[in-house]
Amino acid sequence: MDVAKQKQLVQDYIEAYNRFDIDGMLRQLHEDVVFRNVSNGEVNLTLTGKEAFLQQAQQALQYFTQREQRVTDWQVADSRVEVLLDYTAVAAMDFPTGLKAGDTLQLQGKSVFQFADGLIISIDDIS
Repeated sequence: MDVAKQKQLVQDYIEAYNRFDIDGMLRQLHEDVVFRNVSNGEVNLTLTGKEAFLQQAQQALQYFTQREQRVTDWQVADSRVEVLLDYTAVAAMDFPTGLKAGDTLQLQGKSVFQFADGLIISIDDIS
């Protein structure tokens, strides 16, 4: 798969994420997708398969009233695309971390995407 196609898949996925469009996110994903969330160097969530991803994505809809991943840099190598991100979200509820409903969360991180069969096969969200 060429780099332009890889970047388009990632861009379409991120745009769907920002719109809370779960179907749009899933369209870009391989049936055997693996999603990992890494925070402070530790993996705190691993999902395997499109169904597990769907369930988590549906649950996450209640967490924020707004959310946006904005790509600040693209790095492409071999069969992976790495994007540096500015992430902004507005909490829809109170979180155990002290974040309150209406508070704005701002983070910087990166996501690493890998591909198989013309779709995204793995996503590592790192913050």
